[in-house]
Amino acid sequence: MNGGIIISFLIMNLHDPIGVTQPKLSVVAVDSSLQKAEQLPGKYLSEVKKKSDRVERLVNKRADKALTRLLKQEKKMKARLWKADSLAAKSIFTKSIDSLGSLKSGLKSKIASKLPAGNIYLDSLGGSLKFLEGKGALLCASKEKLSGVTRSIESLQGKLQQADQIKAYIRQHKKELKEQLSKYTGFSKDLMKINKEAYYYGQQVSEYKALLKDRKKAEAKAIELLKKMHAYNDFLRKNSQIAGMFNLGATGSNTAQSLEGLQTRSQVEQMIQQRLGSDPVARQAASQQMEQARTQLNELKEKFPDLDNAGDMPDFKPNPMKTKSFVQRLEFGGNIQFQKSNHYFPTTSDIAGQVGYRFYKSGTAGIGASYKLGLGSGWNNIVLSHQGVGLRLFIDWKLKGSFYVNGGGEQNYVSTLTHAGQQVDWSGWQGSALLGLSKKYNVNAKLKGNIMLLYDFLAKQNTPSTSPIKLRLGYNF
Repeated sequence: MNGGIIISFLIMNLHDPIGVTQPKLSVVAVDSSLQKAEQLPGKYLSEVKKKSDRVERLVNKRADKALTRLLKQEKKMKARLWKADSLAAKSIFTKSIDSLGSLKSGLKSKIASKLPAGNIYLDSLGGSLKFLEGKGALLCASKEKLSGVTRSIESLQGKLQQADQIKAYIRQHKKELKEQLSKYTGFSKDLMKINKEAYYYGQQVSEYKALLKDRKKAEAKAIELLKKMHAYNDFLRKNSQIAGMFNLGATGSNTAQSLEGLQTRSQVEQMIQQRLGSDPVARQAASQQMEQARTQLNELKEKFPDLDNAGDMPDFKPNPMKTKSFVQRLEFGGNIQFQKSNHYFPTTSDIAGQVGYRFYKSGTAGIGASYKLGLGSGWNNIVLSHQGVGLRLFIDWKLKGSFYVNGGGEQNYVSTLTHAGQQVDWSGWQGSALLGLSKKYNVNAKLKGNIMLLYDFLAKQNTPSTSPIKLRLGYNF
């Protein structure tokens, strides 16, 4: 399938045709609609600049880190190969080390780019800022402040393009290294390290790009107000990246003229029919092959959703947590557990809070603390009282689907005992060694619930002894 066919599918599947001719508004009407429009939030520009500057710093820092590691790795490889073949070491690594050094030095300079960086958010944001030029009544900000934000966006676009160039260079270079070092032994681990660094660098940059989609309150409100303006929607329709691709913003252009020469759906179907003929068996076979290819492509997209090039496909099992920051790996939650009364102390409720650290996609380890609340001795004698506190260590590992194995150790301090024959050497601390299963479920987009059934192997050794079966209801967010 050539480029024309792909573009045809893109155009034919648009629900709202881009080039639909809109009635022209007079300058007076446009100005009147803008005067009636609500002013944008004062923090809009500040939030946009703060976010763009932050993403630029993160992208630049991660690129510097990746290039530093690659430089160090290649210098080691060059030194090792030099002992066996100095000419080959000089030929293979000298130029690449210089190139990596140049890319690293280039990170120190500011690169502004007014060209779209292939990012829908930046294209939309750039169009919004361009629309607001000269509209001080809407923006409630100075022209200098708007220009400063525009420069920040252009600088971010330049850094993202620079990051894409680094990715492309590393992708090509690791392929060349694999071919050049194929006749030498002892470099497989080094090539694996380079492949891992390249893969995780690309994933990290993709995550930083995703941060741009997170709109704060003022920015979200500003976009909501702008989308209500006909003048803004008409401006984007004529000046967006897609409009530029098909020259839809040109004076006097219309959809038929702008899309002239592109293949239609009927032309594509006719071309396929000519190649396959009218044989129903051939058509069925082609349909099955297309369905298999589509299924395989969807599986790869689900497994590696952020990859945009087959050359970035990892030849190892990646750890999705590798690109997450320490804070992003933390999971906060809690649980509650009820314990029946016996002749030693009254009914209690253990209320716990915890924080977990995701060390792998399927594994979480963490710590927690609990408060033991006394509820009284029965329905006729409900009395809230302090009964103790506890400290916890736990580990969670995914078994299959929404089922997890959960285990850990605890130390609980019981402050109240009413039995007259309690042991003299009792210190108040009770230990627990827990192991069991948990079932997790989604409450909403941000909150997850879980039910845990645990067995305490030290329950009978405690003074007083406690029930070995623990049922806990919890949550994570």
